[in-house]
Amino acid sequence: MDRVKRADAVPAEDVSAGTHTSRQILIGPEEAPNFALRRFRMAPGGGMPPHTNTVEHEQYVLRGRARIGLGDEVVEVSKDDVLFIPAGTPHWYEALGDEPFEFLCVVPNAPDKIEIL
Repeated sequence: MDRVKRADAVPAEDVSAGTHTSRQILIGPEEAPNFALRRFRMAPGGGMPPHTNTVEHEQYVLRGRARIGLGDEVVEVSKDDVLFIPAGTPHWYEALGDEPFEFLCVVPNAPDKIEIL
């Protein structure tokens, strides 16, 4: 296991339910027992549809802007904003502006069922 690696060396995969959205698993369950660290990138106009997860999410916005639905609330976020999405909360993403929207997402290493709404 590498304790230090370059994030850009980690392969990205398309998020099948998303539009112009990719994900990297920067630190996965085979490397850390409790939490996974992921980086999401959405091209301008990209996003993810309304969905729920059975695990909580902690997110930190690295760059860009997005409109995010959190339950019944819609918020706009940008660089250096931090979000907490409790388990079971419906949420969605819509990248805004001319630059990619990028964020880090920490989740527990626990079984996660994703339901598209």
